[in-house]
Amino acid sequence: MIRIKKAVLILSMAAIAVACGTASSQSRIDVKIKDFMFGPKTLTVPVGTTVTWTNNDDDPHTVASIDKTTFKSSALDTGEKYSYTFTKPGKYAYFCSVHPKMTAEVIVQ
Repeated sequence: MIRIKKAVLILSMAAIAVACGTASSQSRIDVKIKDFMFGPKTLTVPVGTTVTWTNNDDDPHTVASIDKTTFKSSALDTGEKYSYTFTKPGKYAYFCSVHPKMTAEVIVQ
């Protein structure tokens, strides 16, 4: 009986959170690093989205915001990943600090 009441309470709290707009609706997006490019080059996502970059090249790469303070990965070897959650709307241009001609952008709405 206590388990049922607890389950009902948890479900009720979840319903209230959704109704109030406080429930997490985070999504995840993957960006591939391949052939010295970020793909996709331009990405539009909602606030709260986590973007994960995966290095599929044989050379190391980084993922760094142009301002170098919003987000910055260490050097990613083949198969390694870096993730960042975008919490504010805006345009976030980024590049590879090892290969500065590699550029892309995340637009957060």
